[in-house]
Amino acid sequence: MKTITHWIDGKPVEGTSGRFGPVYNPATGTQEKQVAFASVDEVDTAVASARAAFESWGESSLAKRTAILFKYRELLDAHRDEIAALITAEHGKVHSDALGEVARGMEIVELACGISVQLKGELSTQVSTRVDVASIRQPLGVVAGITPFNFPAMVPMWMFPLAIACGNTFVLKPSEKDPSASLRLAELATEAGLPEGVLNVVQGDKTAVDRILEHPDVEAVSFVGSTPIAKYIQLKAVEHGKRVQALGGAKNHMLVLPDADLELAADQAINAAYGSAGERCMAVSVVVAVGDIGDDLVGKIAERARNLKIGPGNDPASEMGPLITREHRDKVASYVASAAEQGAEVVVDGTGFSVDGHENGFFLGVSLLDRVPLTADAYQDEIFGPVLAVVRTETYEEAIRLINSSRWGNGTAIFTRDGGAARRFQLEVKAGMVGVNVPIPVPVGYHSFGGWKDSLFGDLHIYGNDGIAFYTQGKVITTRWPDPADGGINLGFPSNS
Repeated sequence: MKTITHWIDGKPVEGTSGRFGPVYNPATGTQEKQVAFASVDEVDTAVASARAAFESWGESSLAKRTAILFKYRELLDAHRDEIAALITAEHGKVHSDALGEVARGMEIVELACGISVQLKGELSTQVSTRVDVASIRQPLGVVAGITPFNFPAMVPMWMFPLAIACGNTFVLKPSEKDPSASLRLAELATEAGLPEGVLNVVQGDKTAVDRILEHPDVEAVSFVGSTPIAKYIQLKAVEHGKRVQALGGAKNHMLVLPDADLELAADQAINAAYGSAGERCMAVSVVVAVGDIGDDLVGKIAERARNLKIGPGNDPASEMGPLITREHRDKVASYVASAAEQGAEVVVDGTGFSVDGHENGFFLGVSLLDRVPLTADAYQDEIFGPVLAVVRTETYEEAIRLINSSRWGNGTAIFTRDGGAARRFQLEVKAGMVGVNVPIPVPVGYHSFGGWKDSLFGDLHIYGNDGIAFYTQGKVITTRWPDPADGGINLGFPSNS
C-alpha cells in the first residue's frame, strides 16, 4: 500500500512516528493509501527548515521570487489534469469540478506573480524641512497553513503562493483525508526553482496542528475549516502570540424574489447546492422563496434534482460524485430523516442511494426539503452535503431579517430583475460575500475571500489585498539628510515646519 509522506527541505521525507491514517477512494469505499502522521519532532524539523530558509529567502529580490512563481504557474498549467485526477481519486469530486478547483487556485499564483506591484510601498517627500517618510511592508518569517479536505489544492494555493511571494517561508498541514494533491504542489514548486525549505508539507492530525499553533518560530497561521475548529485555532494561536486568520463554516442563503427568472434560479440553485456533493463552505444550503413563487420554484428545482447523474468522479457522465467518508455520508443522510420528523416536507429523498458496481462507495443522492421550520436541525446546522432546504416568506423584509439572524455570514445571493432591490440587498445583508444573480460569489484572486460573524475569526480575509497584509508587517521610515550648514542643539519637541 502506498504511503504518502511529508515534504521537508525540498524533498520527500518518510514518517517516523509510526502513526498512519487511511486514505480512501470514496467512489469504491476502499482504502488505497495511507498517510504518515507527523510527530512533534517532525513538525519541529519542518519549521526549522523553514526558519533556516527564511534567512536568505526573506532577503531575496522580488525579481527572483516572481521568476520562480511564473515558472510555477507554467508547471501547474502543464500538470492541471494530473492534479485534478489526484483530487478526484481521494476526494471524489468529478474531474471537471477538480479542474475548476485547480484553475481557481492558480488565480492566486497569478496574483503572487505580480507581487512587485503590491509591495511597492509609499513615499512622502519633504514632509518637514529635508525630511522624507516611506512606508514599506516586510515578511513575517515562518508562517503556516492548515487546510480542509474539500479543496485539497485550491485552499493551499490561497495561502502559500502569496506568503512566499511576500518573502515568508511556509509550513502546510493539509487534510489527512486527501493529502496527495498538496504534496504534488510542493514537488512542482521545487521543480520551478523554489529553494529548499521555503515550502514544507507535514501530514498529520491534531498532534501536528497543535504543534504548529504552539511553535514559537511560527509567526502566523491561516486556517479554513469548520466553525468549531476555527474558534479553536484562533484561541490557541492567539494564546501563543500568533497572527491568525481562521475561516469557518456557513449556512448560505439564496433569496429569490417574485420577479426573478425562475428557470435561471432553479438551475443555479442546483449548481450551488449539489456541486461537489455540497461539500463547499460557499454552497447554497437554503433557498428563500418570497411571495407566491414557492410552489413553482420548488417544482423546477425538484425536476432538475431528480435528473442529476451521480457516479464516480472519473466517469465523464457523472455530474456529482460521492462524499468524502462513509461516516460523513451517514451524518448528512440523518438530516433528511430528522427534517421530516421536525416538520419539513421531503420533496426529493436522496438517502439510500447507491451506484451499480460501486455499492460500497460513499454515495448519497441529492435531497430537497420544502417548508423547513427554522427550528429544524436541517436549517440550523451546517450540513456540508447535498441537502437543499427551502423556506418561504411573504415579503423581502421578512426574508432579509431571516438571513441576517443566522449566526453565519459567509456568502449569500439574491435573484431578481430589479436593480433597486439588488442594491438594497447588497447593502443590508450581513454577509461577507454577496452575489447578484450569482449563486456562489467566490471573489476573483485580486479581491479577498471571507465572511462575517461565525464564518471568520481574525481581522483579515484570505488572499487579495487582505492576504498580502496578513503575510507582511508594515514599517514606516523617516529620514533626513541634513544640509552641512545645519547644526546646533535644540531640545524642543520636533514639529513640522
